[in-house]
Amino acid sequence: MKKLIKLLFVVLIVVFSTQINAQTAEEIIANYFENTGGIDKWQEAEGIKISLKANQGGMEIPWEIVQLKNGKQMTIVNLQGKAIKQDVFNGEVLWSSNFTTQKAEKGDKETTDNMKLRKNDFPDPFLNYKEHGYTIELLGEETIDGAETFKIKLTKTPITVDGIKEEDVSYYFFDAESFVPLVVHAEIKSGPMKGQVSEVKMSDYLEVEGLYLPHSITQGIKGQPGQVISVDKIELNPQIDDAEFEFPEEEVLKADSLKEIE
Repeated sequence: MKKLIKLLFVVLIVVFSTQINAQTAEEIIANYFENTGGIDKWQEAEGIKISLKANQGGMEIPWEIVQLKNGKQMTIVNLQGKAIKQDVFNGEVLWSSNFTTQKAEKGDKETTDNMKLRKNDFPDPFLNYKEHGYTIELLGEETIDGAETFKIKLTKTPITVDGIKEEDVSYYFFDAESFVPLVVHAEIKSGPMKGQVSEVKMSDYLEVEGLYLPHSITQGIKGQPGQVISVDKIELNPQIDDAEFEFPEEEVLKADSLKEIE
């Protein structure tokens, strides 16, 4: 009898523990938003401005990232006192400033079309993911840098690479206790690093106007040392003039005028 009672006790413990630890992908995402400010607070976000610093060859490079709910975004790199805009998107036109000539150059159609798809990723790709046609799948648990995590596969709208439609898939590793994402993996689709897996590590989650966001980021290639990026400041709902995102047509007009004079 004692053995039977002991056996039943063990079974109950196992069953109870399994029920506690069992998580679905939907529950993990729900816990993530709940633990980082609440779904309503996330829904209120209209824009974000992040000020960062990275050390490149012994030189500290400050830069900013601006993203708005309407799809507009840009990155501003500050080099030796000069603000150079990169990946500027006004919703229709994608452009960047050439580091050598300092002239604005438009992106190609394929890259621009892929950028338009990113509008649904603000302020977080998991927010309203079903409405955007995204899917999520829990692939199990995995230990990352000593932390127990839930591995979730996020599949978004296919992108076009060299004229061919390809899946846009990322793998997120959510901390099993706090439910915040610690690592993101994604296959690089083009360029010299094509075929390798990019890795972004996030930590030091701090409160910013009601939301908890990472303030330390390391990015690079999986299995290799990454670039450490420190976040100096995060501003929610910044006031940004729409003109900041527009392609500087006046530069093109000036260049054309000079050609005519010549």
